[in-house]
Parts: sequence; C-alpha cells; structure tokens
Amino acid sequence: MRPSKSFKDLIVWQKAHQFVLGVYKYTRRFPKEEKYGLTAQFRDAAVSVAANITEGYAKRSKLDKIRLMNIAQGSLEECKYYVILSKDLEYGENRTLEDLSEEVSRLLSAYIRSIEDNIRN
Repeated sequence: MRPSKSFKDLIVWQKAHQFVLGVYKYTRRFPKEEKYGLTAQFRDAAVSVAANITEGYAKRSKLDKIRLMNIAQGSLEECKYYVILSKDLEYGENRTLEDLSEEVSRLLSAYIRSIEDNIRN
C-alpha cells in the first residue's frame, strides 16, 4: 500500500465526508423550527468527524493523531444519537446514514489501532 499524500487519500476521511454530505441532505427535510436546533447540531457534529480526521492527519505526534481521531469518534457517536432522535421525532428514517456511521466507526477504530501499533514498534 502506498503512503497517503493527503488526508483526502484516507478511506476513513472519504467515508466521513460522504457521511457529512448525507447528513446535510437528510437534514434539509427537517422542519424549519429545527434550523438552529437539531439541524445545526447534527451538521456541526458530522463536520467535526471529518474535520478532526483532517486535523489529526496533519499532526506529527502520534499521540496528537490518536487524540483527534478519538474526538472524531465522539462526534460520530453524537451523530448516531441524532439519527435515532430524528427517527423518533418522525423526521424520517435514514438507514444509509446508520450504515455509513458504523463503517466510519470501524475505520476510525482500525486507524487508531494502526497508530497505536506504530507507537509500540
């Protein structure tokens, strides 16, 4: 496998970016009164996932990388709750976002493990 030249080469970032785009598309259908509530929070958390992966990629310290990837994991968990809440509020179900969030979660965990393994070696 060739080394990445940019954060855009990371599959985890690519999937996180797809997730952000999906969240924006999904939340467009939310009621107007949610504009500064759930819609804004959901979008901010989704952007945070991809943004923290991006920032972590640029860090030289492996511990800094892990910390930012862990922040991305926290934001992703927040988004998973927003998917549940949106469904329960009857704003619509979105199985695609559920699946994509699980995929990003697995990829983030694997990426963190690979950094941790690199620290040990």
